[in-house]
Amino acid sequence: MRPNNLCCPHIMPRAMPYMSLPHSFTSLVLFCLLAGCAIKEGPDSVQTTDSLFDPEPSAVADKEPSASLTKSPQRLTKSPQRPPSAPIKSPQLPIKSPQRLNEPAAAHKEPSASHKEPSAQDSNMVQTNLWQRMRDGFRLSHETDRKRVMDELKWYVNHPEYVERVTKRAAPHLHYIIEELEKRGLPLEFALLPIVESAYDPFAYSHSRAAGLWQFIPGTARVYGLKIDWWYDGRRDVRASTKAAIDYLEYLHNMLGEDWLLALAAYNAGQGNVLSSIRASKLPEDEVNFWSLKVFRETYTYVPRLLAISELINHPDRYHMTLPDVANKPYWEVVETMGQLDLNKAAELADVSSKEIYLLNAGFNQWATHPDGPHELIIPVGKADVFRERVLELPPTERLAWQRHKVSYGESLGTIANKYRTTVDTIRSANNIRGNLIRAGESLMIPAASPDADYAMSQSSRLATKQQTLETRYGSEPIVYIVKFGDSFWEIAHKFDVGMRELAKWNGMGTTGLLHPGTELKIFKKTNNTNNTNNTNNTQTIAQSVGQRANQVRKLNYRVRKGESLSLIASKFNISVQSIKSWNDALNVKKYIHPGDRLTLYVDVTRLIN
Repeated sequence: MRPNNLCCPHIMPRAMPYMSLPHSFTSLVLFCLLAGCAIKEGPDSVQTTDSLFDPEPSAVADKEPSASLTKSPQRLTKSPQRPPSAPIKSPQLPIKSPQRLNEPAAAHKEPSASHKEPSAQDSNMVQTNLWQRMRDGFRLSHETDRKRVMDELKWYVNHPEYVERVTKRAAPHLHYIIEELEKRGLPLEFALLPIVESAYDPFAYSHSRAAGLWQFIPGTARVYGLKIDWWYDGRRDVRASTKAAIDYLEYLHNMLGEDWLLALAAYNAGQGNVLSSIRASKLPEDEVNFWSLKVFRETYTYVPRLLAISELINHPDRYHMTLPDVANKPYWEVVETMGQLDLNKAAELADVSSKEIYLLNAGFNQWATHPDGPHELIIPVGKADVFRERVLELPPTERLAWQRHKVSYGESLGTIANKYRTTVDTIRSANNIRGNLIRAGESLMIPAASPDADYAMSQSSRLATKQQTLETRYGSEPIVYIVKFGDSFWEIAHKFDVGMRELAKWNGMGTTGLLHPGTELKIFKKTNNTNNTNNTNNTQTIAQSVGQRANQVRKLNYRVRKGESLSLIASKFNISVQSIKSWNDALNVKKYIHPGDRLTLYVDVTRLIN
């Protein structure tokens, strides 16, 4: 479980000890003169074992969000004492510059020696190149003499396709994040922190319930003003979450002696755990730094990972890395919508795909913007003017699709809201209803998703994607059952020998909701042979998925904690015990789970708002 509930989950490659350079700068200079080489910042020829940075599940998962976002068990790891004059041994990296010695690593708070006053040529480059603008704002020493940093750096160098993928994914938001960091005076290395946190995937979700680019958990998110409800999750909103992350980092920086590396450690492990590590170290205040503390195994590699990707961005040529071109100008701007707006209609007005609208405005859970506002959308700069003009001319009746519903005997606002995938407050507002009283026979206007539109990441599409995933996991097509008058979840679950709670969740419903005659339910069961499939040909169907994507479903590699049960884990991630068993065949032959066991989970991140 996440320490202090105030950190962001990660997965790490195996923690490695480090060795040191000579602590005496004079000795280093003499050694350099004898060796006929110059002093420089950055890695040199190094040695390592073949297994170092092998893409084991924990290492690859953190760096590729479509893989499992796993967290290793919380274990304290202490940096070994560094020999006073032992030369560093680090992984072999391809470096274009001549082989030189590294600088001492004492002053991790000082700016890197490679930072200098920009020349006129540099200034021209900054005007057009966002990477150069970022480099000019780097203020952390990247500690490339430390083995932990070099281990992480070697992983990035050996996976150029990953670096290209995440930097391209970051491109639309980098300009905004860099500007916000500059306004607040933070090191621009933090613009790369979402690479470590989420691989710049706004739909990234971890087993600790952290979500978004900056991986906020619900508790911390609410402390820093991020709203989370049925319509919207501020953790996935790039503007709101970036502001909250900067606020949090500034707070940690001020609390921890204005040490940015300690602030980073606390962002990951929780401020309480870092303070405990400081107290346990019993070091004088002026000797406390990240490298001297016992920290959780995850945090042991978290800070080096940010320093490593920062070093790579700072010197891509040195490591034979090519970065994608990113212009030093905004990719998007914020446009007022003057009220709630269907996201598919917004895409139509802006002449972009609904996919792009959802990716730029990932905070929206549903098919429309939040009815309570703020009424604004992020639109690509080149489309903003035409969108602004068209939304002003849009008639109020075309902002949303509407459906007329005739109230039946026994219906309530809650059951109607569930049926149309909306909220009671939305129905009240649309029909000027005060309270909860409605009468059979009256008609209600329900704002709902347009029946002809493709909402690639709306709730209904997410449900279909989830059902597709279940179909793959169970290895068979779902049974389709049409609800009859008098049916209940319990009776249907009993008839098909499945759990009642599982049945409801498979269909995006709650067990306390009412079932209406004619409702289609999908039931997932494993089949052992083809005969079972042949016997149910008339009742099975494939979940429709035209135009739908699986971006919101994340695979988690979860490690069981002490005191946890399958029921507790299922409740934590809003999934069913039966689903967990279906994804993990080993559970079918063992009676109990134990701390340290690993479970594969498939989670729809946009349905978890608690």
